[in-house]
Amino acid sequence: MRRSYLANGGTTQYKDTSQMLEEENEHLENELKGKVKALRSLTIDIGVEVREQNKWLSQMDEDMETSGGLLSKTMGRLKSITNAGHWKIWLYIILFAFFVFFMCWVIIRFR
Repeated sequence: MRRSYLANGGTTQYKDTSQMLEEENEHLENELKGKVKALRSLTIDIGVEVREQNKWLSQMDEDMETSGGLLSKTMGRLKSITNAGHWKIWLYIILFAFFVFFMCWVIIRFR
């Protein structure tokens, strides 16, 4: 029975089905390749962005260390002024602060 089916052209139907499945597999394979390429590209872009962000963070860390050193030196100078008892310098600092606040108030008030 099977031989008669194969003799009557059953193999052509099998070949058509197999060819159709092969084409579908190739189509799905091409889609998968496209998705893998997109994912690979995205991964590379993420890696580049991470390296760039790390570089910026290290530069920001160096800037903060520099600012910390400057601030500690300034605080040391202010302590030395306080210990020396230079009341005129403190008066100038207070007057300067009031002047800055007054100018900010004027600018904001009359804008």
